[in-house]
Amino acid sequence: MRFGMPWPGRDVGREAERAGVSAFCAGEFADHDAYLTVADIVANTEHALAGPAIAYAFARTPYAHATALRHLHAQAPGRLFLGLGSAAFRINRDWLGVPPDRPVERITETVGAVRAWLHAENGERVRHSGEFHSLDADVRAPVLGRLDIPVLLAAFNTRMATTAGRVADGVVGHGLFTDTWWNEVVRPSVDRGHEGDGDHDGGPRPVEHGWIITAVDDAAPERAVADARRMIAFYLTVKTYDPYVARHGWGEPVARLRAAFRAGDTDAMARAVTDEMVDEIAVCGTTADAKDTLARRAGSLPRDVGYFAPPSFLVSPRRRAAYGLAALGLIGSVADEG
Repeated sequence: MRFGMPWPGRDVGREAERAGVSAFCAGEFADHDAYLTVADIVANTEHALAGPAIAYAFARTPYAHATALRHLHAQAPGRLFLGLGSAAFRINRDWLGVPPDRPVERITETVGAVRAWLHAENGERVRHSGEFHSLDADVRAPVLGRLDIPVLLAAFNTRMATTAGRVADGVVGHGLFTDTWWNEVVRPSVDRGHEGDGDHDGGPRPVEHGWIITAVDDAAPERAVADARRMIAFYLTVKTYDPYVARHGWGEPVARLRAAFRAGDTDAMARAVTDEMVDEIAVCGTTADAKDTLARRAGSLPRDVGYFAPPSFLVSPRRRAAYGLAALGLIGSVADEG
């Protein structure tokens, strides 16, 4: 397993790469663009993997996704990956202004159309015919050439995980993933897709990247645990994750935290997150606590790249940066477990 982290900015990022971090990822929201962040990563690192984890799949055309990757490839050949996420129903409808229905079908076709652009050789027409995307591009300039950049899908529930195994090169796991969810839901679903009638023809197993909620502070471990609790609570306000809640038997605390969220009581949200939930989901507390958690939870970590992600809900940029630096002390324990 590689140790990674969301891009912490160029100063911390350079220090992190020197310390052994071998992958950086970029998220996306209303105030930060995934591909601009990846450009900053590749400009300020030398060897680490870099890519969106994730970029909103439907915020751009397949052409735009592929063109951004071609542009970045010129500076970071062999270092890129693409993580695509379907985004929530309301984000697609209300923020992006794109059709929100049938996300699995849409992202399946998006992967195919992005690959059509990435795999095109010079002199070939770029072709893809589908319900949502139709391409027939005759690019006369010699600017193409096949790029085998892995495409991963953010997949939480079974149907998207199966789709990731069937049409993509792997999966990006959510920060809420536990041992139970990886091993009983996500991995079996990805394997079913990969072993079915997909596009892989017995190729290598799907790659696993994944976020890990990580808050380490030896001077104030209680605050670090509280920040992890708030992050978990904020994620679980989304009803999309109800099958996950039911599988773990966490219906009662989740009902409490959602009621607190509706009331605007963020402290009560955090209090509703049980110790069991923290133990199963987050890596937090002191450095020693975090190392013990990593050793105990080896099965709940992604097999290939794990991004130690500081909590972001009601956490200042300065404290997030401090959590990122503190996470560097975990690199040895991850390598030992691997």
